[in-house]
Amino acid sequence: MGFGSYDESEQQQQTADDDEDVEAVNVHEHDHDGQLSFESDASTDELVSQLGSMKDDDEADDE
Repeated sequence: MGFGSYDESEQQQQTADDDEDVEAVNVHEHDHDGQLSFESDASTDELVSQLGSMKDDDEADDE
């Protein structure tokens, strides 16, 4: 058997056994269409500065 080979009969048996207990999952059950907006009194420079200090704190914790 080469790399990636498998016994087809074994594969079919597993698939048949697994199908009995599997419930379908709806991945779109909680999808929502809409918009999100965010307003802040902070300037871009203040936000970038705050992000920089958060990154500095994270790097200090890693040491």
